[in-house]
Amino acid sequence: QVQLVESGGGLVQAGGSLRLSCAASGGTFDTIYLMGWFRQAPGKEREFVASINWSGGRTYYADSVKGRFAVSRDNAKNTVNLQMNSLKPEDTAVYYCAARRLLSRDYDFWGQGTQVTVSS
Repeated sequence: QVQLVESGGGLVQAGGSLRLSCAASGGTFDTIYLMGWFRQAPGKEREFVASINWSGGRTYYADSVKGRFAVSRDNAKNTVNLQMNSLKPEDTAVYYCAARRLLSRDYDFWGQGTQVTVSS
């Protein structure tokens, strides 16, 4: 089975940037259809941030991050990245990487998460 590990989180001032990375291991990615990023702030529900098709590279973004965040992938390295620019305090959350198989109705694999804190 696929294992996902996020990295790159940290503390940044409002207006700054961070780049998150998700490394996948444990199996082939031939059956992976979609890689996504989600986030969850304390006391709030998990929300969708961005996703990317593993093969074609088409991207999708939540309205709240469109124009500020950019998701990309490196198929050869089995990694997906999230470049976050113009960060706001409301971006503070634990960010999770997730993977969805081609035949699945929802995301199947999840990472442990990485903390992103944006100070004002």
